[in-house]
Amino acid sequence: MKLTAQLKRIDAAQNNVGNAVSFSQTQDGYISKVNDAFSRMSELAVLAQDVTKTTSDRALYQQEFTALGSYINNVSTKDFNGVSLFNGNTLNVTTDSEANTFSMVGINLNGNTTYTTATAGDITSISGATTALTQVKAAISQLASDRANIGSNEESLSYYNSQLDSLKNNLASANSRITDVDVATESTNYAKENILVQSGTAMLAQANSQPQSVLKLLG
Repeated sequence: MKLTAQLKRIDAAQNNVGNAVSFSQTQDGYISKVNDAFSRMSELAVLAQDVTKTTSDRALYQQEFTALGSYINNVSTKDFNGVSLFNGNTLNVTTDSEANTFSMVGINLNGNTTYTTATAGDITSISGATTALTQVKAAISQLASDRANIGSNEESLSYYNSQLDSLKNNLASANSRITDVDVATESTNYAKENILVQSGTAMLAQANSQPQSVLKLLG
C-alpha cells in the first residue's frame, strides 16, 4: 500500500516537472523573439548615426524603434496559466514523492531597468542614437544571461524527470514482486494439483468397482 501511494506521488511530481518544463520552454520562446527585437533596435540605432540621414529619416527609425520597445514591454507582462513568466520570482518545483523542490530561477523583464531603459531610447539624434545603442547592447547582454538561466532550468528539470522515471520503474517492479502472481510457478502448481486430483478420482473409481466384481463371482 505504501509503495502504491508513493507511485501515485511520483506521478504527481512528474506532472509538476513536466509543467515546469513547459513553462521554461514558453519563456525561451518569448526570449528568442525579444532577442530579435533588440537586435533590430541595435541596427536602427546604428543606422540613425548615419551623417547622411536627415531628421525626418531618424524620426522614421524612431517610429520602428518605439514599436519594437512596446512589443518587448508587452512580452514582459505575459503569463503561463495565470503565473507571470517574467516577473523575476523564483518558482519552487516539486521534484520527488517527498515534496522536495528545485528552485527555478526567475527571469525579470518587467522591472529590470536594463530592459526598460533600452526600450525607452531616443534615436532622433546622433547623440541619442549613440546612447541608445549602448543601452540596447547592455540589454542584449542581460538577455543572453537570462536565457542561459532558462537553459539551466530546463536541463535541471530534465534530470529530475529522468530520475523520477527510473525511481518509478524500480518501485513498480518491487510492488509487482509483492502483489502480482508468478504465472509460471502457479501454472506448474495448477498442473501438479490437477494431475493429483485426476489420479485420486481414478483410484476412487477403481476402488468402487471392486465390490461389484466380488458379487459377480459369488453369484
